[in-house]
Amino acid sequence: MATTRVRMDLAYDGTEFSGWARQRGLRTVQGELESRLAELFRSTGAQPAVTVAGRTDVGVHATGQVAHVDLGDAELAVLDRVRGTATTHGPASLARRLTGIGGPVSDLVVSRSAVAPEGFDARFAALWRRYEYRLADGRAPHDPRRRHHTLWHPADLDEAAMEATAASLLGLHDFAAFCRPREGATTIRTLQEFTWRRDDDGVLVARVRADAFCHSMVRALVGSCIAAGEGRLAADRVAALRDAGARSSAFKVVPARGLTLVEVGYPPDEELAARVERTRARRQVAELDPID
Repeated sequence: MATTRVRMDLAYDGTEFSGWARQRGLRTVQGELESRLAELFRSTGAQPAVTVAGRTDVGVHATGQVAHVDLGDAELAVLDRVRGTATTHGPASLARRLTGIGGPVSDLVVSRSAVAPEGFDARFAALWRRYEYRLADGRAPHDPRRRHHTLWHPADLDEAAMEATAASLLGLHDFAAFCRPREGATTIRTLQEFTWRRDDDGVLVARVRADAFCHSMVRALVGSCIAAGEGRLAADRVAALRDAGARSSAFKVVPARGLTLVEVGYPPDEELAARVERTRARRQVAELDPID
């Protein structure tokens, strides 16, 4: 049966979700989104499955998550029906309708939907994923309104030491020391960007970008920088721990609440199919499972 692939851009507050992946008996982002799709298309009997760019872990937020869903003619016909005073219909209306099912105050919003370009795959076409981590140390205000999205740290941190540590970790390496091991999964990643800055309120914000992330990698990277900011680890020591290739007790994996997936990068439309082919071929050799 012919289908039409629709790209969806998502934002969610991960506080009340048990991660992205559908799990029986637990509320997850995938489970919530697919439930809304099933409700929207209940007249067709369809149970559309969603493919995501990166499966975020328990408590991780997103403002720039990307997913796709394949819809048949019957589902497209549902979207073509104009409801009320709506000015959009077809695949472009999917975002509004799914968000509407969630109610006026929802922790999951589909911000945009559109027919995907030929060759698009939310997961395998992605070139990189970028996260941010918010950290309020002793010099920054501890705003209770942001407590679910910012880690509070009681002491002042040396941001210069944190920046030096982040810079020492860049490049193509085996990040096993920063990843929770998964059988059959590679921990080799290219860390393309890792910086720290203070925002206008004085909150430390890490920007972390890589081709993919393994489980808990960003939170472990942040934990190593906190140890450096406290003066417990030097930048060259953190890099040495990475090269040792084994989990270490020298730094902690920080909580998920400060972490947000903010952007997923894709190649130009004409290069999408080739990117998917290369990524799938690489996975046959070593599993690449973007997650944090």
